[in-house]
Amino acid sequence: MLPTPNLDDRRFQDLVDDAKRMVQRRCPEWTDHNVSDPGVTLIETVAFMADELFYRLNRVPDRLYVAFLDLLGVRLHPAGAATVDLTMWLSAPQPETVLVPEGTEAATARGEADEPVVFATTAPLRVPPRRLAHVLTQRPGGEAVPHDEQLSFREPFPVFADVPQLDDVLLLGLDDSAPSCVVVLRFDSDVQGVGVDPRHPPIVWEAWDGRGWVSCDVDSDGTGGLNRPGDVVLHVPPTHTASVLADRRAGWLRCRVVPPDADYTTYSASPTVREASAFTIGGTVPAVHATTVTDEVVGLSEGTYGQVFPLEHRPVVAGPALTLEVAAGPGWDTWEEVESFAGHEPEDQVFVVDRAAGELQLAPAVREPDGTLRAYGALPPKGAPLRVPRYRTGGGPDGNVAPGAVQVLRGAVPFVDRVSNRRAAVGGVAAETVDEAKERGPLALRVRDRAVTTEDYEELARAATTGVARVRCVAAGDGADAGAVRVLVVPTAVPDAAGVLRFEDLVPTPDTLAAIATYLDERRPVGARVLVEPPFYQGVTVVARLSPRPRADVALLATDAERALHRYFDPLVGGPDGDGWPFGRPVQAGEVYAVLQQLAGTEIVEDVKVFAADPITGRRGEAVQRIDIDKHALVFSFRHQVRVTRR
Repeated sequence: MLPTPNLDDRRFQDLVDDAKRMVQRRCPEWTDHNVSDPGVTLIETVAFMADELFYRLNRVPDRLYVAFLDLLGVRLHPAGAATVDLTMWLSAPQPETVLVPEGTEAATARGEADEPVVFATTAPLRVPPRRLAHVLTQRPGGEAVPHDEQLSFREPFPVFADVPQLDDVLLLGLDDSAPSCVVVLRFDSDVQGVGVDPRHPPIVWEAWDGRGWVSCDVDSDGTGGLNRPGDVVLHVPPTHTASVLADRRAGWLRCRVVPPDADYTTYSASPTVREASAFTIGGTVPAVHATTVTDEVVGLSEGTYGQVFPLEHRPVVAGPALTLEVAAGPGWDTWEEVESFAGHEPEDQVFVVDRAAGELQLAPAVREPDGTLRAYGALPPKGAPLRVPRYRTGGGPDGNVAPGAVQVLRGAVPFVDRVSNRRAAVGGVAAETVDEAKERGPLALRVRDRAVTTEDYEELARAATTGVARVRCVAAGDGADAGAVRVLVVPTAVPDAAGVLRFEDLVPTPDTLAAIATYLDERRPVGARVLVEPPFYQGVTVVARLSPRPRADVALLATDAERALHRYFDPLVGGPDGDGWPFGRPVQAGEVYAVLQQLAGTEIVEDVKVFAADPITGRRGEAVQRIDIDKHALVFSFRHQVRVTRR
């Protein structure tokens, strides 16, 4: 049996006491409050009737409660669909552009009891053929030096300076840009770059996007840091663009020397290259855990106001606004989805979608005091067919699959050999329950769809889109400019198998920021400027040394320690209470000792060093005991290092 809502917890005696206190304030000359007084008898009579009324109201069933919420404009939120980037791998380099059409489906492997989780691409993917056109080297602050002629004669040349320095650069120019592509860089190198661990070379790979250098994900490095012949497989970002550098136009990639991690060393001599080439072997495209339905005819217009048309598939996942097409002569008129009919004129071609119920609602007509009907939207002609060109159904938390789980390509795509997901899918949210709507209903009634207080901005930002984990509103004078409001958004993110969050996953997508900004712009007070952006993240690096218990597994303890640190300094699930690192809370070395000492295999925490780090540049400061951060900032785990040694 569902629990009944308790609309008012006051009982008979509470009501009587409240009334007597009000009498003392409003009518001080009435001093006799004994039960023998006729006025008190009247108070008790009214209190008895109110108590009976509360008793009946507290037994209103959930069905009627939902109906009351619907009258207030509070509807159940639909399920959110998980999104993931799928990498399509070609069987071999191709001489022509390979096209992977939008809507291509890929799924997880079918289990004994689990159905496969299906994803569909949301954009077409083009994998053009690319080759290496230019190779240059550049020292810090120096000019770029070309090596195209040397490569044509297979003459080896040093990639960096004789003694490599920070920000030494190897520049590789493709014949054109390769956005979202997987590029293979093939090198024939000599083992000259001594002094580095080939598993952890102190280099990063970056791509030029027209405004700056953006990090590339390295799928594999068979060269061990350009120390031996092999391939470097890079995932080029979607913003990659061709530009002119050193009088040469190309799609530029570069390899840059960075400070090595602790316990590793940098190059003592430069590696050399005698031959280099490049080609594309795949591409990455966004996909969503939902089924796309196209050109569904929902019914025929009856020529009356307030019609409701159920969709064949439900629920409709949260996402872009739908369109409705209404037959008009030889063609179709396009109607737009709106959130409410309020304020619309009789000629406006609009409709409302209840995504949780999977229903389309046409405009109603309200009778005015003079007896006329006032329509809040247009009315389709009687007998006109109505169809929805496109909508998505499905979603839910089942779509939040782990990295590498999507392996099956459903249907043949020419020249595509396999599919994989490098990152976990995120954003899958279950549909809102009645109990959750009960909690949200009073908040929505208080906000009244208008942003006035900081709490209003935060509540409306959460309602604007799915995939938002935390929201913080900063008012003018508290870190925002005069007349401005900053809304800081932290998206949902899923760590990888090692418990590590990528910094890129904590930055909301431009579409998410735009959706929240548009939603708040329609509800802000006149004159208020709203800036929607991610918060500032202070990177934190912990370097610790532990002594294990006598029978503890050293490697397992080191892994558990790093995982515990990543979880504790997590903006989503970290902090002392496990509900996300508090905004503005400083980081102290003492709490690191507490986190590590709680591990089952830890005997003694020998040493802890805490560093402030920049997750974008990879640089870190000096070891400190306390890191103070801005009161509207969060922390982010960045390359923790734990060494476990027996005493």
